[in-house]
Amino acid sequence: MVSALARLKGFEKLTSIDEAFSTLLKKLKPEKLTSERIPTHVALEHVTAENVTAEKDLPPYDRSAVDGYAVRAQDTFEASQFSPKILRLTENEVRENEARQIWTGDPLPKGADAVVMLEYTKRIQGKIEVGIAVTPGGNVSKRGEDVQRGEIAIKAGTRLKPHHVGLLAALGVTHVNVVKKPKVAILSTGNELVELGRKAKPNQIVDSNKLIISSMCHELGAEPLDLGIAKDDLHEISTKIHEGLQWADVVITTGGTSVGYSDLVPAAVNQIGTPGVIVHGIAMRPGMPTALAVLQGKPVFVLSGNPVAAMIGFEVFARPLILKLLGVESEPRPALKAKLTQKVASALGRRVFLRVTVFERDGEFFAEPLRIKGAGVISTMTKANGYVIIPENREGLEEGEFIIVHLFDKIEGT
Repeated sequence: MVSALARLKGFEKLTSIDEAFSTLLKKLKPEKLTSERIPTHVALEHVTAENVTAEKDLPPYDRSAVDGYAVRAQDTFEASQFSPKILRLTENEVRENEARQIWTGDPLPKGADAVVMLEYTKRIQGKIEVGIAVTPGGNVSKRGEDVQRGEIAIKAGTRLKPHHVGLLAALGVTHVNVVKKPKVAILSTGNELVELGRKAKPNQIVDSNKLIISSMCHELGAEPLDLGIAKDDLHEISTKIHEGLQWADVVITTGGTSVGYSDLVPAAVNQIGTPGVIVHGIAMRPGMPTALAVLQGKPVFVLSGNPVAAMIGFEVFARPLILKLLGVESEPRPALKAKLTQKVASALGRRVFLRVTVFERDGEFFAEPLRIKGAGVISTMTKANGYVIIPENREGLEEGEFIIVHLFDKIEGT
């Protein structure tokens, strides 16, 4: 009863975001996960575990960059539309005043040092008229021009995009070493929750947090594990968290982390082992009840049950930690400078994550704050396309002020 009353008093102290994350890293000392070797054709969005070094030049030989005729550049000097040069066609080595038809990607024939584009030539009975002068190396991709043998083609810690996969294929790389996907166990808590697809009673709501956090994990290239829903029961919550620790690299819970009678997750975490909860109560909005914990050498993120607060808590703490496990130094969201459309009040002493809609008008970007009624209003995230960070030492932002917006969706009007 005494501990319950103590919880109801609220948080006696709030820890800054930077101090909270720093404390977590000191306790945890996270390292990049082990690697696995996978086929190149399934490597998209995986993160490279080591540098990929080119074992051959790309291109592997001097080749034509266009469709046209391989020539000796000096034989085209002074050629023009009104005074074309006449060159004999050949199927072999290119000699003086000769040309050989060539297509994009074909090796440059012996004797040639340039290519004339097809549209600047006219073919006449075994000869061509060249209506433009080219310089040595013109329209030629030189051997190793793209990537040289022994060069680092793709650095370790790179998230492989389509162009990276294409480069690997061009280099003949059939398999690549990537960091194993971090496994993230996700647990929702609360008597009021019901799984998606099941009929909710009048006093129940569908659990959306688990799907939100799972999707954010997928976005990062992590593998989510569904631990289901735990009722507001200390033993049940503790059992499910313990289950997640056996399988996953990270455990994330949502709900039950504030200071009410049914907010049992921090106590359940501490019941499992030490050091347990290391920070509880963060100077941020939304997401103040967030707690950070370490169990069995693994991070446990105890996030708010309010969907938006859970998303911000994941963005601020879980996202950078998962990136560290992947060996990615930094992967910031796209950002731009925009003009604020109206004045915004803030909470001095807390870092505020303001949801905004960015739009473009007459070549200038504007950020319009959303009217926010609470941290559980999911529609504020679907209506927004970015967020603005208001520092702890600001009481708000002024209308017309230029601010940095971190984008998570497309911009209207572009």
